[in-house]
Amino acid sequence: MEKNNASHDLSLKLFVVLSKAYKAVMDHAVKDMKKHGLSATEFTIMELLYHKGKFPLQQIGDKVLITSGSITYNIDKLEKRGLLKRVPCPDDRRVTYAEITEEGERWMSEVFPHHAEAIDSVMNGLTPEEKSAAIDLLKKLGLAAKG
Repeated sequence: MEKNNASHDLSLKLFVVLSKAYKAVMDHAVKDMKKHGLSATEFTIMELLYHKGKFPLQQIGDKVLITSGSITYNIDKLEKRGLLKRVPCPDDRRVTYAEITEEGERWMSEVFPHHAEAIDSVMNGLTPEEKSAAIDLLKKLGLAAKG
């Protein structure tokens, strides 16, 4: 039973440390996103479209970890600003894509390099090798948690 308690203690400690690190990093990231005039959710949606191209609305929530109701609200706000548009799928009427507009592309090409720099500066607590090791370990942890 002793080994089990030691394992539990380490697991709980890891959970706390991971949670605190995530919060600290996210606080910096969200502050930077808001500095550019978008909520964290809006910015994350724009980042997805900027890097992946048009994306089915129904799948955005899973990709950026937000609820479907929140997706519609945020897509509406971004569409009103002219940063993205809805595009019906020509093959399946049930599917609608979100697609970044030319204005959205221009905006992201100006803003994203600054955001990437802000994220890089927050991650400077680790060496490149440590970042790679952390990526591998966190992927392994995430996959195991999914079952």
